[in-house]
Amino acid sequence: MIKRQIEQELTLLKNEYPILAILGPRQSGKTTLSKSVFPEYQYISLEDIDQREFAENDPRGFLNKYNKNIIFDEIQRVPQLMSYLQSHVDQLKENGKIIITGSHNFFLMEQITQSLAGRVGITKLLPFSIHELTDSHMTLNDYILTGSYPRIYDQNIRPDVFYKNYISTYIEKDIRQIKQVTKLDLFMKFIRLLAGRTGLELNLSTISEECGVAHNTISEWISILEASFLIYRLKPFHKNYNKRLVKNSKIYFTDTGLVCSLLRIRKPDELDYHFLAGNLFETFVISEFIKGNYNTGEKFDLYFWRDNHKKEIDLIIDCGLEQFGIEIKKSETIQEKYFSGLSYWMNLSQTKPENMHLIYGGEESYTRNSINITGWNNIFERIIRRVIA
Repeated sequence: MIKRQIEQELTLLKNEYPILAILGPRQSGKTTLSKSVFPEYQYISLEDIDQREFAENDPRGFLNKYNKNIIFDEIQRVPQLMSYLQSHVDQLKENGKIIITGSHNFFLMEQITQSLAGRVGITKLLPFSIHELTDSHMTLNDYILTGSYPRIYDQNIRPDVFYKNYISTYIEKDIRQIKQVTKLDLFMKFIRLLAGRTGLELNLSTISEECGVAHNTISEWISILEASFLIYRLKPFHKNYNKRLVKNSKIYFTDTGLVCSLLRIRKPDELDYHFLAGNLFETFVISEFIKGNYNTGEKFDLYFWRDNHKKEIDLIIDCGLEQFGIEIKKSETIQEKYFSGLSYWMNLSQTKPENMHLIYGGEESYTRNSINITGWNNIFERIIRRVIA
C-alpha cells in the first residue's frame, strides 16, 4: 500500500481534538487511510443501510453502542448524527476517540460549524500526489492522462474504464444527495464545458449561455462540484501594487485524469498536440500544490495574479510574511520569454529571487537568471518542502 503524506497530520490532530475528520472526494482513499492509521479502531460504514437506519432512528443508542475508538465512514449519510456527537464527545472527555470521514464538504462543514465547532480537527484528502507515486516511473503525459485516484493504481484499472464509472456513480449517488439535479443531460454538458475551461477564469455568464441554463443554476452547480472536491477555485491575489487587477477566480479540476476523460482524450501522445495541453499541465501542477497544502495541514494560501495590462503570475503561494511566485510552462525547452512575468512581479512585489520558480515539462532542476527552474517531478522537494519548513 502506498503511504500517504497526510498520515503525520492525522496523528497530530488525533491528540489535539476529540473528533478527527477526513474529508475528500469519493475514492480518494479515505477509508483505506483511516483503517491503516487507526487499525485498532472499529470500522462502521454508514453506507450500510442497517447501520444507517440504526443511526437515524436511535442516534443515542447508536453512539452508546459505538462509543469510542470508532471510525464512522461516510458520515454525511446521517448528518443529524453530528448534533449527538457533540454531547457524546463532551462526556468522553478524551481526544482522538472518534474518526469521521465524508465525501461532501458542503454538508459536513455546515454540520461542523453548527454542532462540532472547536471539537473536530479537519483534514482534506485528495487522490495521490506525484510525491506519493515516486515509484511508479511514469511519464508526464501518463500521469496527466491516468490521474491519481488510488483504485487505478491499487487495482490496475484502466483509466478510461475507471472514470466512466466514476462519473456515472458520482452523478447517481452524490449529486442527487447534495441537491436535486433533474436534468442530468444538461448537468453532464455543463461538466464537460467546465472541463474545457480548466485553468481559465470562471465566467458564469458564458457557461450559462452555452448550456442554456440559468446563471444562478450554473453558480449552484459550481458550488456542488467544489463541495465534492472535484474542482478548486483559485482566487486572484489581493495586493494590488497600485494596479487594477482581475476579480474573477480561475477554475481547476483537482484531477487531470477526470478532465481527460470528460474531454475524451484517450492516449498519452494526444497531450503533445491537444489545444488544452498547457491548461492540463497547469491543472496538474496546481493540483500538486493543493494536495501538498492539504497533506501538511494547510500552511499556506494559493492565488494567481493578473493586472489590466495582462501581466500575470500563474501561482502565488502566500505564507503571510513572504510569498513565492510560480510560472508554469509545459514545454521541455526553456525560452527566455518565460521569465518576463516572473521578473515583472518580482520587481513589483520586491520578492526575493530565490522565491521565484518556473515549473516546466522537463525533469531537470537548476537555476537560470537567478530564478529556480523546477522539473514537474520535483515540485514537492524543490518548493513545497521549503514553503512548509
